[in-house]
Amino acid sequence: MDGKNRKFISAGIEVSIVLKEDQRSGNLTQGIVKRILTKSSHHPHGIKVMLETGEVGRVKIIHH
Repeated sequence: MDGKNRKFISAGIEVSIVLKEDQRSGNLTQGIVKRILTKSSHHPHGIKVMLETGEVGRVKIIHH
């Protein structure tokens, strides 16, 4: 599942995000969501979140 809809993302779930510096390469960083930073219900590039590690990026994959 992709990370474009806010309703599918909540604190504590495991996701893969793309960090700002990895947008060109597309490298994904995996982690647990600490906070959701995007206010809107949908974002075409993915909902922006902060991981428990403090890294910030847009959700590309939601793991189940």
